Amino acid sequence: MIIRMEHANLHVNHFDDAVRFLTTAFPDFKVRNEDVKDGLRGMHIGTEETYIALSETKLERDEGSVPYDGKPGVNHLGFEVDDVDALHARLTAAGFRDSTYPNSHPHRKRVYFNDADGNDWEFVQYFSDDVALRNDYQLPDKA
Repeated sequence: MIIRMEHANLHVNHFDDAVRFLTTAFPDFKVRNEDVKDGLRGMHIGTEETYIALSETKLERDEGSVPYDGKPGVNHLGFEVDDVDALHARLTAAGFRDSTYPNSHPHRKRVYFNDADGNDWEFVQYFSDDVALRNDYQLPDKA
């Protein structure tokens, strides 16, 4: 059985900033579809195989959707990338906030960034094709 995430769907207050965040993180992302319904923008942005669906909202985030607070909701979305250092440099240069907590592992490197809506995004680069090493949770992952 093949399983892969085809897309994620996010409501955002800062639509243009969300598009800028995604195209900075993923320069290969292109707009697949864009529309306006009831005065609010929507967009599918990604590659031919995967995308992020953005829906503009005028509602403010409530306390029930704060990442890592122990309440139900999404803490972060994680993406594998080829060059985490280059991605880090692009997002930093574009003014996005690095939210990376200390982590160190010989077979992967992870960085985290917040977008303008406060969503946390994880980006990981693996240094091995061996899944046992990539998925090793016994090694310390704290610096």
